[in-house]
Amino acid sequence: MHKVLTLGGALVLAGTVALVSLQAQTAPHQDHDPDKMTSGAGIPAGWLARLDSGSTRAEGVRFMLMGTGVHFMTGPAGIYWKPEMTRSGPYQVSATFNQMEPAAHPEAYGLFVGGVDLNGAGQKYTYFLIRQDGKYLIKRRAGANTPTIADWTDSPAVKKTEGATQGSNTLTIAVTADKVRFAINGTEVSAVAPTQVDTAGITGLRINHNLNVHVEGFGVK
Repeated sequence: MHKVLTLGGALVLAGTVALVSLQAQTAPHQDHDPDKMTSGAGIPAGWLARLDSGSTRAEGVRFMLMGTGVHFMTGPAGIYWKPEMTRSGPYQVSATFNQMEPAAHPEAYGLFVGGVDLNGAGQKYTYFLIRQDGKYLIKRRAGANTPTIADWTDSPAVKKTEGATQGSNTLTIAVTADKVRFAINGTEVSAVAPTQVDTAGITGLRINHNLNVHVEGFGVK
């Protein structure tokens, strides 16, 4: 009996240790980074928006025209576009993103192309993002799914935002008949077949949450 009790106690202890160990491993992933809601004057004329929550009103986001560009102070993450910036066939879209200060976490921002049904359940687009720690990402949005084309990858082409340094990066997506090319500050970081991504549709900007970003030169040619 004594041996059985000892074994049972050991099993309980081992289970407790394993549970504590699992909790210690998963705790960092449970950290919550809430949206830092801001107040703004709405969406500039000619622009539309959709937050990741599905809202089209951009609550909690300060989105304004500033100088020759547009400025974002987010709150929630979302996408922003002008309906007339719809393209198919060969084209190139680019913009220069200036992250004005480091975010508490490495949040992403950049371009999207191939936007369809952007305010509907079947929303679809391909997005090309960078973040302050020098990484880039290429993914697709297909309804509720976000399949990955290129996972977070370090690139020396990205100018980091750290300390007092404001990262200024020009992103470009060039669509041709045989390749879709993704470049940062003139350096190509990825090229894929057009069948792998969305190209025909609306082009726009994606700005994730809790960021202070100024965008210049957003255009398509």
